[in-house]
Amino acid sequence: MSGNAFKGLWFGAALLLSACGADWGPDQHGRTVESSELEGRWLLVNYWAEWCGPCRTEIPELNELAAADTGLQVLGVNFDGLQGDELSAAAQVLGIEFTVLGDDPSERLQLPRSEVLPVSYLIDDKGALRRTLVGEQTRDGILGIWREER
Repeated sequence: MSGNAFKGLWFGAALLLSACGADWGPDQHGRTVESSELEGRWLLVNYWAEWCGPCRTEIPELNELAAADTGLQVLGVNFDGLQGDELSAAAQVLGIEFTVLGDDPSERLQLPRSEVLPVSYLIDDKGALRRTLVGEQTRDGILGIWREER
């Protein structure tokens, strides 16, 4: 391997590793979600919108899941890209009690863009997408799928 190729490989690896440790941006309360809070954890990343009826029905189930001490971290993402005060207001109107990310993590987690809502992605503790859950989910249903995947 030439010196330039090695430098390019090393630089690319350094960028990848630095992205892994980067913070996840602000939540709906303006608090920074630090990478140390999510590293090595199973994640359920749920995309929602105010105009989505099934999302509204699903949110209480996700609140229960987030409140349970299961080891599965629930994260929300607004499908319409709301941020700041708009995101905070929408999350409050829908009664969302789990963390809602102001920055969409789809690129970071290599998530496909869904054309339907609600959609949730089950991410394992190594950061790999394990399941795509399309449509309204229940707390117990998600826990069952998560237990199968672990």
